[in-house]
Amino acid sequence: MRSKRVIYWALSVPAVVILLIIIIVRLDASDHCISRAAASKAIALALTDKESCLAQQKEKGSHFVPEERSEWYTKYIDYLIENEYFESDAWERDGAVDRDFAKEPLTYGEAAYAAERVSKGLSGALNISKKKYSSPMPKEEWWLFYESFLKKADGEKAVVQEDLLLYGTPDNVKEAAAYTAYTDKGIMGFEGVALDSCIDREIRVYARGSEIIALTGVISDQVTYENVWITSGADGEIQLYIGTIVRTFPRPSELEDEVSGVLGDVSLDRGDIKKISLKKDVIEGKVLAVREDTIEIEGYGTLKLDDNFKVYKTYGVVKEQKKKDIVVGYDLGKFVVAGKKVCAALLTQNFSAKNIRVLIMDDSFSTLFHSSISLQSESTLKLEYGETEEIIEPGKKLVIEQDDERLQEGRLTITPEDPQKQTAVLSISRNQGTPEYFGSFEICRETEGLLLINEVDVEDYLTRVVPSEMPASYELEALKAQAVCARTYAYRQIQANAYSQYGAHVDDSTNYQVYNNIQSSERTDLAVKETDGEMVFYGDKPAETYYFSTSCGYTTDGTIWGASLDDLPYLKGKGLTEDGAMADLTDNDSFVPFIQGQGEPNYDSGFPLYRWKTTITNKKLAEKIDGIGEILGVFVTSRGTGGIAQTVTVVGSEGEKTLEGQTQIRNVLGRDDLTYIKNDGSEMTGWASLPSAFIAVDETARDEEKGTRTFTIWGGGYGHGVGMSQNGAQEMARRGKTYEEILCFFYDGVEVDEISGHIISDTDT
Repeated sequence: MRSKRVIYWALSVPAVVILLIIIIVRLDASDHCISRAAASKAIALALTDKESCLAQQKEKGSHFVPEERSEWYTKYIDYLIENEYFESDAWERDGAVDRDFAKEPLTYGEAAYAAERVSKGLSGALNISKKKYSSPMPKEEWWLFYESFLKKADGEKAVVQEDLLLYGTPDNVKEAAAYTAYTDKGIMGFEGVALDSCIDREIRVYARGSEIIALTGVISDQVTYENVWITSGADGEIQLYIGTIVRTFPRPSELEDEVSGVLGDVSLDRGDIKKISLKKDVIEGKVLAVREDTIEIEGYGTLKLDDNFKVYKTYGVVKEQKKKDIVVGYDLGKFVVAGKKVCAALLTQNFSAKNIRVLIMDDSFSTLFHSSISLQSESTLKLEYGETEEIIEPGKKLVIEQDDERLQEGRLTITPEDPQKQTAVLSISRNQGTPEYFGSFEICRETEGLLLINEVDVEDYLTRVVPSEMPASYELEALKAQAVCARTYAYRQIQANAYSQYGAHVDDSTNYQVYNNIQSSERTDLAVKETDGEMVFYGDKPAETYYFSTSCGYTTDGTIWGASLDDLPYLKGKGLTEDGAMADLTDNDSFVPFIQGQGEPNYDSGFPLYRWKTTITNKKLAEKIDGIGEILGVFVTSRGTGGIAQTVTVVGSEGEKTLEGQTQIRNVLGRDDLTYIKNDGSEMTGWASLPSAFIAVDETARDEEKGTRTFTIWGGGYGHGVGMSQNGAQEMARRGKTYEEILCFFYDGVEVDEISGHIISDTDT
């Protein structure tokens, strides 16, 4: 009996040892070798982007068993299998791929096979014998080989090695989605990469776009977060606002007991705070301009921005914002300065659109820049520059040339003593003649010439926009609808800050809203006054209130500029009839007879530009379209909502060219020497582009001897076709509709309300 036990132990002990060795070897291989999942991600992202992998998986399905298809690696492995970067023998196991396949090490042979699929002979970079083909590939060897692989696979050089400062993952940001990395280069994904131990470190990674492929090393355990907002937390802690997240740390002994809110540089070593340098010097003033690396503040001139300049919203829910959120023309906060640079802007109050700053263009609205500017007012004008002040007597002309010495002090500000008096700009002309403006002016010198900015109360601005955009003779309800549209549009443009580098919000041309081209009138003033403060809201957000002159009987939707219907749900196509019903005009068979005829009577069908047509020869087209030989045909090849042309293909004897989007289509097919016959039989000419992109094109004449082909363009409407038709609004008002009814017809699901009744967040626009 004893001998049997001895024999049993003699046999079992070696078996256990062998089993342990096998387990250790497998664990060692798992730890030190590259898994198929990690390698597949690296290969796939060398070839394409993450979104394409997802799209292919959605279109063609997955090779994985159903219960595992939600795993992060399936899209990458599916992409490689579908495109034959894995041999079928490697992955076909009972008809489906499973987790074990993904987690197992990649073999040298599999790496060689993928390399040969990319480029013949690339597997030579592995420098291995065929005996090793079935052996697991160590991580170190894989990433050394990956550099050679990228040179052949990544023709776009989309995969880069990037240095990042990592400050957050789901490990310390509980609300973060899985595999979300918060870095100094923005929010990134890191599927399948271990990063939690690298928080508060500077790391080096392979990345494609916003997706981290692999961690290649830790550069430093010591980091400094510059210009962070610091506040007191609970239980003797402090809160640091780093990027888009809030971090909590024990309060360092050198920090004051209570921190109500202060800027500072915070240095950490292996995740522990070692030093905090506070920045307490603050200045205040109206922002006059925000440029790439400078900011201009009233009373302080132009100041340099720190390399790590930050913007913080410090009221309500504190959060970091962007430089574009600093609205020029307003004093909405404070600025922290250190070392002769502005380190941060602290926004301390909500934005309220009281004033708008308008760049006044030249005579023909062709440029923002002026060679000289001449002003005159019935009021005394106060001219300020630097610390100097001049008085310009009533009726006296003020002329500023480009070499005016007063501009050496920076921006000139001209303010009328009597705010009820207007200032004439003698150096430009508008349809009304010499234009006059309420508000103050600023003149500054740029390389290209002088800029003239008119800062004016928004309501005064609207009294000069409404008559410039809609005839004052129109029905009052139509004018009120226009006023509300214009106010909403102006609000969004002020916050959009498009001209912040010049210290303005908009210009006075059709690029935004035409301003002061036509004199105001009692009717348009009344429309503005009776809608004072009212805007169009979708939920609690001001809507994008696009408008245009005339429809073809249908409007289109916001997708014509690349937006998603989900982003602009209120900008839907509308039929210009009582019920707003839409017909499907997205194919030529339905649209061509519609545009060549009159369609159903509607709100716009009585206006001259409801229908129009013109002709153009292939010779004239060739002046704008080259490289395709003799032009033989013009075809609308795709249409959007309402029938608007999305793409037009021009076919030539040596190729073809596709025009995309309504702007390019109108500009290329139109020219100012074309004659248009309108719906009422009258003619017009001198338009550089087609009135709209609601068009059909056909060849209607040919001269073989001259090689000339004539194309007739049938069109309808005038303008981009999105939002409110101004002539449609006029007809609706004539039939008794109120301005609220008009606006709610054209903008689906909106309400008209005073801005005071809405709490609007800083990110709404």
